[in-house]
Amino acid sequence: MPCSRVPLLGIVVLLAGASAVAADAPANSVTYEHHIRPILKTHCFQCHGEESKREGKLDLRLRRLIADGGESGPAIVPGKPNESLLLKRLRAGEMPPNGKLLSAREIDLIERWIAAGAITVKDEPADVAALNEITDDEKAFWSFQPVRHPPVPHVMSTDRVRTPIDSFVLEKLLASGLTLSADAERRTLIRRVTFDLHGLPAAPNEVDEFLQDEAPDAFERLVDRLLASPHYGERWGRHWLDLAGYADSDGYTEDDPVRRYSYKYRDWVLRAMNADLPFDQFLVEQLAGDELVPPPHANLSPEQQDHLIATGFLRMVADGTGQGVDQKVARNAVVAETVKVVSTSLLGLTVGCAECHNHRYDPIPQADYYRLRAVFEPALNWKEWRAPAQRLVTLYTDVDRAKSAEIETEAAKILDERQKKLNVFIEQIFERELAKVPEEHRERVKAARNTPDKDRTAEQIALLKDYPSADPKPGQIDLYDPKATEELKRDDARAAEVRKRKLVEDFISPLTEVPGQVPATVLFYRGDPDQPKQTLAPGELSVLDWLGASIPVKSESLPTTGRRLAYAKHLTDGRHPLVSRVFVNHVWMNHFVRGIVATPGDFGVLGDRPTHPELLDWLATEFSGAGDASAIQRWSVKRLHRLLVSSTAYRQTSVRNSQSDAIDPENRLLSRMSVRRLHAEAVRDAILVANGTINHKLGGPAVPVMLDEDGQVVVGIENLNGENRPGPIIPLNGEEYRRSLYVQVRRSRPLAVLDMFDLPALDPNCTARNSSTVAPQSLLLMNSDFVLGAARQLADRLNVTSGADVNERIRLAWQLLFGRAPREDELQSASRFITDELARLTAAAEAISDPKQKPDPNQWAWTAFCQALFGSNEFLYVD
Repeated sequence: MPCSRVPLLGIVVLLAGASAVAADAPANSVTYEHHIRPILKTHCFQCHGEESKREGKLDLRLRRLIADGGESGPAIVPGKPNESLLLKRLRAGEMPPNGKLLSAREIDLIERWIAAGAITVKDEPADVAALNEITDDEKAFWSFQPVRHPPVPHVMSTDRVRTPIDSFVLEKLLASGLTLSADAERRTLIRRVTFDLHGLPAAPNEVDEFLQDEAPDAFERLVDRLLASPHYGERWGRHWLDLAGYADSDGYTEDDPVRRYSYKYRDWVLRAMNADLPFDQFLVEQLAGDELVPPPHANLSPEQQDHLIATGFLRMVADGTGQGVDQKVARNAVVAETVKVVSTSLLGLTVGCAECHNHRYDPIPQADYYRLRAVFEPALNWKEWRAPAQRLVTLYTDVDRAKSAEIETEAAKILDERQKKLNVFIEQIFERELAKVPEEHRERVKAARNTPDKDRTAEQIALLKDYPSADPKPGQIDLYDPKATEELKRDDARAAEVRKRKLVEDFISPLTEVPGQVPATVLFYRGDPDQPKQTLAPGELSVLDWLGASIPVKSESLPTTGRRLAYAKHLTDGRHPLVSRVFVNHVWMNHFVRGIVATPGDFGVLGDRPTHPELLDWLATEFSGAGDASAIQRWSVKRLHRLLVSSTAYRQTSVRNSQSDAIDPENRLLSRMSVRRLHAEAVRDAILVANGTINHKLGGPAVPVMLDEDGQVVVGIENLNGENRPGPIIPLNGEEYRRSLYVQVRRSRPLAVLDMFDLPALDPNCTARNSSTVAPQSLLLMNSDFVLGAARQLADRLNVTSGADVNERIRLAWQLLFGRAPREDELQSASRFITDELARLTAAAEAISDPKQKPDPNQWAWTAFCQALFGSNEFLYVD
């Protein structure tokens, strides 16, 4: 499987770490370990080192082996670059033959190394078998080091320090000749923090209350109120669902079957967020909730149900194993993609790049990939696979079944009585109809009718064809006795009403192990399941062996292997160098636009380096409580939010200034707040809030999507006619106005209005969303039926609420969309727009002779005005 695409920024970082370090250094400072080995590992080791059969018998993993050379002789001549075969082949573009060629900068670095005598830092090992071990340089990489709790810096500008975060930020700003910007206006702050914590705009009355609250802790109490709202869980649950790769369909093929029960995982995440479930428990339940519930999974308590539902985290990747595809390929794809989700979301590492060979950049041998895979293979056993329908666990209890049986018995009594009535009615009809048969045929007709169908003679069959009314059937009662039919229908209705009291059997689709099944995990040569190599036990990445992780092959205390539970507890023991760093960076990114590490899914060599490494570690230890036995809110996500948004760094204005732009144009040092565009869901939700149609119902099955007549994906229930075209619209009864979080995430059908605003592609998950500005977004805001309909609803709301006063309507629109009153020039400009639009539309209407086709100029003028506001920067962006 190919590695994920490498961002250009990551390549630049790699070059900076591997070659640019030596760009201005003396030639004799270029060493094999620090500078040359990373280049050769990236481009050459697979053919000239890692494989058991090396191309040209050349091994590039040690300086002395390079000098010894292979079939073509020595690869380098120390001190003589022009005589070195390795350099000649690189300059000629002959190596590597099939991969990406080395850059001029890398070739120059190798030339300088050879010219200086091909220096090494230390003596090289004699044992060639140990060469695939991780080097000391690789182990020393920043993200693999223990998380420390650094002291809070002392800074001069203490008047701007609200939290320790500000001290860390100020230290770097002051060193660069900068400082923190002034606080943003209070209207800006409430809009910013409400969108950040709820994904929704603040209501006008909430803005007014905050502006009028002059208490010193007004902002802190606002934050507490926002965190206490269920909308907080919706907003931050959505962030986590990105990391999990949440979807309501299986994907993999064009069929893209719908997952009926996946929404239960989504709702569990929301509940966990709102309850501030400690993050360590949050992870343990998602990785190994089933190992907290002893099998068989029956008669489950609500708590046990939640434990199992949480493992939906490991059921989110695309899964074609329930479809007619190559099962070996599809099954292994599920396992591989699940490893990617776990490693990028929790570890911030691209472990998946080591599936087919040693990781080209990070110290992750291929064996480590399969050791991590072994943690999950007992539940994702590709040789003893369970298709999607076989994974379901019923939520029905024995009590539910007994109650259902009682109800069915009650309904059966009603239906037994109905059957007796039916028999009587049929006999009565028969007697009446028999009387109409000529007397000479009655006895023969009666005998034919009373003979079972299968035993009737040809004569009897013919006779009943002549007198069909003498053989009444249950389905024909209404033809003969309408009153009897009505009585029978009442009995049917009574039975149906009784059956409504039954609890509908519900299911969940967790990740579970089959007790007793302990599959052997083997390394696949070049990632090919048909080329198995050595067997590997479950384990942590080798570069983190200093943690002393203990993951059993088979737990002695559990009926399952216990591997995932042991691994989850290992990740959350507070010592792991990646888990807390990665998560606090994720939260920071979603408050400050850019993470302290700008590549939240890659804390490896290709990733960005932290702009504030001490702050990152301070936050990570504050969050996990590592090293502080007295910590009372360990792993509290809500506490982390309070800490971040209470800082001066967060409260800064986003207004730019020339000094900061000159010194720190990308705002890495945080001398101001960065402007951000609303996420796709927040755009749609803010529109629904503004026009007053939003349905704040929490949880439940996903709101379905369908293709409209133009092939656009819209909210709706699919209702295709015989020509496979959309039929009459099926009412959704207000479900169409629910938050975007609840709209079905169909892999093959992303909702058009969300997709245009960078809805993430789940491949297999999303660690950081893109934020593009492209022309089709404007076209959608101009032409979308959804936006146009929403603008019309907003126009109606302005009319109903503010009456005929144009200025009052405009003021209300500004409050609803921007959280502020319009300035005088804005008021005048908007009023002129309405006047001009009204005149234009009135003239257009007068030219239309058909009264049915005439538009209402007033409604359309205000609709156009509202639509224009939906497309404004102030609506779509947060300062």
